Amino acid sequence: MSSSKAAQFRSLINSNKLEFIMEAHNGLSAKIVEEAGFKGIWGSGLSISAAMGVRDNNEASWTQVLDVLEFMSDATSVPILLDGDTGYGNFNNMRRLIMKLEQREIGGVCIEDKLFPKTNSFIGGENQPLADIDEFCGKIKAAKDTQRDDDFVVVARLEAFIAGWGLNEALKRAEAYRQAGADAILCHSKKSNSSDVEAFMKEWGDRHPVIIVPTKYYSTPTNKFRDLGISMAIWANHNIRSSVKVMQETSKRIFEDESLINVESKIVGVSEIFRLQGAEELQQAEKRYLPTAGKKVNNIILAASQGTLGELTKEIPKTLLKVNGKTILGTQIDEFNKVGIKDISVVRGFEKEKISFNNINTIDNDNYKATKELASLYLAKDQLKENTIVSYGDIIFKSYVLVELLNDENDITIVVDADAQKEGSHQDFVKSSEPYSKGTYSKTVDFEQMSYEMEDGEIDGEFIGLWKVSEKGAAIVREALETLAPKEGFDQMTCTDLFNEIAKSHTIKVQYIKGSWLDIDSIVDLQKAGAMYVSS
Repeated sequence: MSSSKAAQFRSLINSNKLEFIMEAHNGLSAKIVEEAGFKGIWGSGLSISAAMGVRDNNEASWTQVLDVLEFMSDATSVPILLDGDTGYGNFNNMRRLIMKLEQREIGGVCIEDKLFPKTNSFIGGENQPLADIDEFCGKIKAAKDTQRDDDFVVVARLEAFIAGWGLNEALKRAEAYRQAGADAILCHSKKSNSSDVEAFMKEWGDRHPVIIVPTKYYSTPTNKFRDLGISMAIWANHNIRSSVKVMQETSKRIFEDESLINVESKIVGVSEIFRLQGAEELQQAEKRYLPTAGKKVNNIILAASQGTLGELTKEIPKTLLKVNGKTILGTQIDEFNKVGIKDISVVRGFEKEKISFNNINTIDNDNYKATKELASLYLAKDQLKENTIVSYGDIIFKSYVLVELLNDENDITIVVDADAQKEGSHQDFVKSSEPYSKGTYSKTVDFEQMSYEMEDGEIDGEFIGLWKVSEKGAAIVREALETLAPKEGFDQMTCTDLFNEIAKSHTIKVQYIKGSWLDIDSIVDLQKAGAMYVSS
């Protein structure tokens, strides 16, 4: 295949046999045309304007036409010849048009020698005024001087027969346009037979490629065009016309029947629309680029505690405190939804009725006053599944932290902040096999120990309250919970006890971050959280 769409189209008009291109008016119809086997597409001005619901009189601006062309070009690999009407203005408009068409990889443009705003060739009688020959040749020269791709094609469309001026005027104009640099001549006629084209080709010979639009003289055998030496035939508006007929019939039938029963078997299935849209490619891309694509991922949020923020948590649990107008819990749920996690279970306790978000599962820890997070996790242990994220209900974090965790393939991975404030109290300090360094960025190291009390030299970071398990990891965690549950003091155990228990016989991985999260333990933390989300 040629290196550019312009080169592909140039090879079509210079082919030694009759070639055909088919009308399209949007990305979907363009794709259908290509799939049908056509080597090129006619970007019909009539069809594009009709699809917009406006007249073919330059009522749609040239930039609006460009927008449609961009979708058509993106959807296909074959070249498009734009029906560029009169060039949308004078030579200067023509120059800008060419520049913008090349940016969108359009193969060429066809301009007609009438006045702006144009009138469709099939409307009215033989009194449509033609452009001045010299002025039109100036547009052709401007187009050829502007193009950067030498293969970009400029077609000059003769309207002399349409306007009733006859063969001599058509030949005079065609030769002037050829000498001005046009790459091909489109000889247009609205007769019901091909006599105009035959007369033109008899005198024109093989001076230059000739394109025709046999919309009106459709009964002429195609071999006749071959015998005449025509380079290309354009089937100019038949997709828009056929789609209008079918849409009218379908709409009328549904309106009259008040049912779909009589039309469903006569139209394509939705799956065919998805195929034409490239839905399968998107699914494959999602598997490559989205961390949850193709995976069953769920989330458990441990949010049973009241919190100790005085009046702020007197009547609502800490997880319902607001950061920039949105609750902590709502913020978390949004972050999980953004990456495709919709299966969310919230373990609630204090003022549990106030935690009533849509599309979440709730698990009640009615003994929340006497228990800590491990007792809540035990109640939710059946939700530890194939890929489960567990989070504390009083933390917020930036999106990338979650995405990095979801991309991790280890069985049990905890997120640890290497910038931990080592002088704090009641922090889940972590010691790992390797402290944070540039070498540990975007990779995991082994967990060794977690404790509230740890010597400064042993602290490699702070557990932020966010971790993930695989299917195997979920089984390991459930087994550890069953081991710890019968023990005295289980109600006061935390994730620290769980991880230390698991680490006796299984590997836990540490994923380092540096900041980008907060746990809300004070009014100052609330203020910091608001600033963090504003800056992000």
